[in-house]
Amino acid sequence: MQELIEKYAFGVCTRLGEKFRIPTSSIRLSFIYASFLTFGSPIILYLALAFIMNFRKMLRRRNNTIWYY
Repeated sequence: MQELIEKYAFGVCTRLGEKFRIPTSSIRLSFIYASFLTFGSPIILYLALAFIMNFRKMLRRRNNTIWYY
């Protein structure tokens, strides 16, 4: 179930956990608690990180192709 949620939730918490060697469950809980305490402003940070991750993934795919336009 957790993999399904993370697949559709952009993988931000998993990537942060791998990068900083922190358990992803504690990162997710931090996002949830911070969202409740600050009335949802960490959601903006989460979406910005998801956008940056997807943009970097797109750039990597484009540079690895043989036929570059």
